[in-house]
Formats: sequence, C-alpha cells, structure tokens
Amino acid sequence: MDRVLACLRAAAEPTRLRLLALCAASDMNVSDLTGILGQSQPRVSRHLKLLCDAGLLDRYREGSWVFYCLADDSGEEGRIARQLISLLPEKDQQTGQDQERLEEIKEQRATAAAEYFRANAEEWDSVRSLHVQESDVESALLECFPVHFSDLLDVGTGTGRMLQLFADRVDRGVGIDTSRDMLAVARANLETMGVRHCHVRLGDMYRLSLEDESIDGVVIHQVLHYSENPARVISESARVLRPGGVLVVADFSPHNLESLREEHAHLRLGFDDNEISDWFSSAGLAVGPVNKLVGTPLTVALWTATRPSVHLQTEFHETGEQAY
Repeated sequence: MDRVLACLRAAAEPTRLRLLALCAASDMNVSDLTGILGQSQPRVSRHLKLLCDAGLLDRYREGSWVFYCLADDSGEEGRIARQLISLLPEKDQQTGQDQERLEEIKEQRATAAAEYFRANAEEWDSVRSLHVQESDVESALLECFPVHFSDLLDVGTGTGRMLQLFADRVDRGVGIDTSRDMLAVARANLETMGVRHCHVRLGDMYRLSLEDESIDGVVIHQVLHYSENPARVISESARVLRPGGVLVVADFSPHNLESLREEHAHLRLGFDDNEISDWFSSAGLAVGPVNKLVGTPLTVALWTATRPSVHLQTEFHETGEQAY
C-alpha cells in the first residue's frame, strides 16, 4: 500500500504526468524534455528526481548525458506507471502537443543516425560481402533460442539489429556498446520500429552492470574478434546468465584475411571450435552444438552454451565432473 501511495503522490502533478507520458514513448534526456515542456532545466530536473525516487522512472548515464525511461514493468512501480499513462485522455491538447514535439525530436535523431550509418556503411558492407547472407545468420540465431523468453542481452549491440530481431520473442531486451554514435543509431532504429521494451546503454562488455543470474539469453554477434580478451567477455556474459540460460557467440571461423586486421581493426582472425569450447567450460557453461555457415572466403560459426540448472551445478561440484 505504501509503495502505491508513494507512486500516486509522485505522479499527481501535471508536469510529472507529461514527463511520464514522454518517457514512456522514448528514452529522453533533460535537454529534450526542457525543449518539449518549455520549462527550465532545474524545474524539470526536480520533477524527474521525484519520479525516479518513487520508482516510476529509471535513469542511466551515457557519457555526460543522463537519459530517463519508464521503469521496467517487471516491478510494481513500472506497472503502476503504465496504468497511470493508460488513464490519460487520448485527445488531451497538451499531451498531443508534447507528442508532436517528441516526433520532431525522433525525426532529428533518425536523420543523424542515417547520416552516421551512411558514412560507415561502406566499411560494414565490405565485410558482409565476404561471408554468407546476414539473413541466413539471423535465421540460425533465432533457432538457438526458445520461441519466447524473458530477458535478452545483446553484447556490442551496434545498430541494435539483434534487439530488433528478437523483439517479438522477449519481454525485455538490453543492448550495450561503447560507441555513443552506434547507440544513437540503435536508439533511432528501435524507435522507428516502435520497440519500447528493448533499450540500449553505454556499457563495458568486460564489466557488465548487471546482477548475477539475471538474464535468460545473451548474444555476442560479430563482436568477439574486436576483443583483446575474448575469454573474459564470455566469462562475464556467463556470470549474468540464469540457470538454463543460453549464450550464443556468432563470429568467424579461423581465416587468413590480414586485411580485416589492417583495415577494419579486427584483433582476431576467427576462432577455433576448441578455443571457444574451452572458454565456455572455464566459465561454467555446458557446451552446446556448433553451426557453421560456409561463405567465401569467410565461414560464420554459431557456438552455443547453456548455464546448467542448479542440480547439475551441484552434481558438478560434488563429483568434479561435468554433468552435461
């Protein structure tokens, strides 16, 4: 009861209801919100703080910027926030004006993202031309996961394509990347598709800001060859997997294209099956099947692993043998 009352008190103000509606439609920063609301930055920030303190909004930092979004609906506060927004009248003039200004901001984001993508498309296309069709890779990735699961983590999300691909299969998705430019592209892409249950964040694949055993599925798609320490990336991804959770690494099998190292900053020229399997095992994962998609000259491999259920983990610790 106390939690519900705190949420209602925090939301019971016109500006804060407007903020909830805007943050439900898109991840917003203070600059965006002050422009839409026509209010000062200190005033908007105070309202945002009250909403965050009540648990109705979440905040996350991306460099010097802070973004705000509606709290996750896995918690009571997030569900209350969505119920409050559903009660807002559809034809309210003020809300309609806010949404019109928001659409202008979204268009600006999409334009900036498209310009960045065009500037870098030649580099990406030159690599794609060396292996099988991306659609084949994506179909194979979908086959690695259940028809529906709760949480997805996309490590090195780039344009957010994996979140788009799995959007209709997950309750919640998060993508991390170290590039703010790529995050802007991903955010614009998700907004264009109307995907509001998946988000992107600035993050370190060696040190994920996620709790242990909090994710059902992890995808590391064409990222590991950029890593200086692939084993650590896999170990950290394994840490956040729930028992029964699935990890899939999609990357290149060993090859000799030194040009990828010289021209595209690849640190590793593919990975051997045994190498990946050893990293999976060292991270406490059960090694699954490998799917090879042969291209010319690059072959894309999909390596899968799962976190054993609790009773299998116990058996492993007691016997010293992998009970897979």
